[in-house]
Amino acid sequence: MLSMATGCSQSNPNQRTTSEQSPQAQEAASTPQAQSGKTKVVATFLPIYLFTKAVAGDVADVEILVPPGTEVHEYQATPANVKAIATAKVLVKNGLGLEEFLEGTVKNAQNPQLTEIDASIGIKPLNEISPVVKTAQEEKDHEHSQGNPHVWLDPVLAKQQVTNIKDGLIAADPSNKATYEANATAYIKELESLNSEFQQTLQKNPSCTFITFHDAFPYLAKRYNLKQVAVVQIPEDQLSPTDVQNAVNAVKKYKVKALFSEPGVDNKLLNSLSKDLKLNLRTLDSLETGETDPQHYFKAMKANLQTLETSCK
Repeated sequence: MLSMATGCSQSNPNQRTTSEQSPQAQEAASTPQAQSGKTKVVATFLPIYLFTKAVAGDVADVEILVPPGTEVHEYQATPANVKAIATAKVLVKNGLGLEEFLEGTVKNAQNPQLTEIDASIGIKPLNEISPVVKTAQEEKDHEHSQGNPHVWLDPVLAKQQVTNIKDGLIAADPSNKATYEANATAYIKELESLNSEFQQTLQKNPSCTFITFHDAFPYLAKRYNLKQVAVVQIPEDQLSPTDVQNAVNAVKKYKVKALFSEPGVDNKLLNSLSKDLKLNLRTLDSLETGETDPQHYFKAMKANLQTLETSCK
């Protein structure tokens, strides 16, 4: 079990400026920030891109660093990522230690004009809420040293992330303050509606327990009185024998309603396992893959709600 991390300081937390610049980075930074003349913003991966694009609308150019469907936990930066950051005015990240590739990439970009926005500032991370069931002999774990980073899967915490992004964009580009505020307000209203829909639907079957093969849903589970039991912390291409034994142990220990995999995961072994355990296998989306339209968040989350409702009956 990982230790609980404390919340971050909120005194002007959203911005940080890097220093020093190589001739190569100077050359990259001397190019227009965007051909349109708009502020160039880079967002790390899909959920953060969706929130940033929703707030920015048409007044800033937003680019994504980690292609949707690419594993962000162990992502290795590319030269294109370095160039994107070198020529950007704003970098938006999830924070909570998720984007481990960023520190070296930002340093290599050597962009003294770069403002960083941490979308998770002010959010207290969880770990204890989600037991990771383990066998006696454990394989190497990927630890979330700053707490579980998957806060975007809770619509209430997603509101905080959108607010943090809005505040950071206004600080970096005050001339478009009114647009950022209006766009953020509209998106937050949709998040509030989504939260209400989750509450009304899931309160019918409280304390529903499910097994996941990615420790991604503790915030969602806590918000709506569910229980996630994670078998592994980060998704694997193939389940190991240890993972299978962990799942069996979890079913013995808890009153489990369903097994959840994620989009794009090889389900052959999971299908066999679910039959052996006499449990339904369904897909729960962590939103690390999918469409780049900001409305995709609501589409995917409503699909998750339908899956949870069906599974928890």
